[in-house]
Amino acid sequence: MTGHYVVFESIGNAELKPFEVPSPGPGEVLLENDYTVISAGTERANLLNLPNTSNVFPFHPGYCGIGRVVDVGGGIENVAIGDRALVDHGGHRSHSIQKAAKLTVVGDDRIDSLDAAFVVIAAMGLQGVRKLRLELGESAMVIGLGLLGIFATQLAKIDGAIPVIVSDFDRTRRDLALKLGADHAFSPEEEDLAEKIRDLTNGNGPDGIVEVTGVAAALQDALTYVAWQGRISLLGCTRVSDAEIDFYQFVHRRGVSLIGAHNFVRPKEDSYPGYWTNRDDYRVLLALIAAGRLRVRPIISEIVPPDYAPDIYNRLAEEEHPPLGIVFDWREAQ
Repeated sequence: MTGHYVVFESIGNAELKPFEVPSPGPGEVLLENDYTVISAGTERANLLNLPNTSNVFPFHPGYCGIGRVVDVGGGIENVAIGDRALVDHGGHRSHSIQKAAKLTVVGDDRIDSLDAAFVVIAAMGLQGVRKLRLELGESAMVIGLGLLGIFATQLAKIDGAIPVIVSDFDRTRRDLALKLGADHAFSPEEEDLAEKIRDLTNGNGPDGIVEVTGVAAALQDALTYVAWQGRISLLGCTRVSDAEIDFYQFVHRRGVSLIGAHNFVRPKEDSYPGYWTNRDDYRVLLALIAAGRLRVRPIISEIVPPDYAPDIYNRLAEEEHPPLGIVFDWREAQ
């Protein structure tokens, strides 16, 4: 059986290519994918070979989606053919092999597959909020409103933060954040922004900030806004450290905590406060979607067939503020 996958063959060059679909081995399942979600910031960085990326081609992008189990290897007891399951770091492809023991089955019929396709990337936004260890009534800010930032905004609200403040250069993204639960939205270019943020937080600044841009200058902004003894989770991948930061004045002297929030810094087996396993976070996010508390549909901008991939990635490379929530629909490629 022939499947298809997206690959970055060289800098700026994305292609859709065929491959022979493998059979699952012992402990493995084969998923026929329905949807995969583009992570614009990460995939653009790898497409353009930016610093602190893999710097290796060909590169296979894509880490977030959902599919259906169509074949199982030996020794499988927890998964059956026909089950829906999350595609976790399986690439943008029509079929993927996954370890059955690590599979997250989506068994709740209230959850549409299109919504569930975003759970893996939403878990990254959740981790950025979790590591702040927000308490009910603390103030929070999200800097950068890509997919991770939009999910972090909703989750900070769910976590009980008040107010929830966001910033992004793009007006459309700010409006979306307000629709999804932010209390206040600003452009980083706005005059006297630090003073406005302090006014909204009783003169203190936000207790917790999720920095999602990955731009070093935005970390300097976050350090300017944050409260004394506040916490900043570094959720965005800062690939170029090109901002001079006075760590004595902004971190040491003020007792500020900087917390690395890379997705791979998670416990392998058991969750504990501030650090949950992938599967436990997936379970929580699926429950929030099923209950209508976490909203996905307003985030989706385009659903396209996989053969649009070269054009989509050309746009990611060229546009300063590409659309959020671009989804490949693999059902059309099967």
